[in-house]
Amino acid sequence: MNGPLQRAIKMPSFQERYEAMRKEILEHSRVQTFLAEHAEELSYEAIERNLPKLHEFISQSTECCGCDHTAHCTNYLKGFIPKLRVVRNSVEIDYVRCEQKVREDERRDITNLIASMHMPKDVLQATITDLFIDDYSRVDIANRAADFVQRTRETGILPTKGFYLYGQFGVGKSFVLGALANELATIKVRSVVVFVPEFLREMKNAIGDNSLQEKIDYVKKAPVLMLDDLGAETMSAWTRDEILGTIFHYRMAEQLPTFITSNFNYDELEHHLAQSQKGDLEIVKAARIMERIKAITEPVQMGGKNRRG
Repeated sequence: MNGPLQRAIKMPSFQERYEAMRKEILEHSRVQTFLAEHAEELSYEAIERNLPKLHEFISQSTECCGCDHTAHCTNYLKGFIPKLRVVRNSVEIDYVRCEQKVREDERRDITNLIASMHMPKDVLQATITDLFIDDYSRVDIANRAADFVQRTRETGILPTKGFYLYGQFGVGKSFVLGALANELATIKVRSVVVFVPEFLREMKNAIGDNSLQEKIDYVKKAPVLMLDDLGAETMSAWTRDEILGTIFHYRMAEQLPTFITSNFNYDELEHHLAQSQKGDLEIVKAARIMERIKAITEPVQMGGKNRRG
């Protein structure tokens, strides 16, 4: 090697800087610990050859820095911390997720396990601990929800029945669905949460774009289905029999857990389902729908204060 580069390397300033950096690397406590643990595996030449990797290692945090988001991480790979290992007399660096990155990935996984159709964001972010325990019925509901999740966690099998949660407007029935969906997501169980009035309106529009059957199948086959505000919609014979009837029949036959919220109790909902747009009472058809709902849910009344008032 001749020329300017060779002359530059031989300059005292370059040699001094190199020796200073080498000393800084080799005297670093984390490097000394690593080299002591692998003294029999690494030769002097291997250590010298891998000084750049050791420098890369000590130039970063090897513990989660505790930032509020991995976007603010100061490491080379945001959200990852370096770990050293020896492979065939050579030093290798692995990058593993820090605690903050793990938390963010878990939150993302949870979000991906909850499919929402027309549900508000605040409902989808609810947790069991968010439920206000100001009424005996709420204690019962929180316990039932926790039991449902626990049984699934312990057995790996979903219970076949969900809840039919009814009560006055604004007492927080929707938040129970959101909280339960989030709890189930932590054990990798996927839920589909549907706001029924908007969903039924969408089904009417789906006839025109030929997506009706695909959307019905998506909802009816959900591992866990949550239907919010059943009974608030303007019911037609078609939406009752062809949409709701199809969904409930499939889930009853397949024994898939279904959760429903409504302002109506069972009897009131049956009366609502019997109303036709022509003004006739279709009692038999309404009773058939109710048989299916009763087969896949247990009625639970929810009390408490109106939180929207």
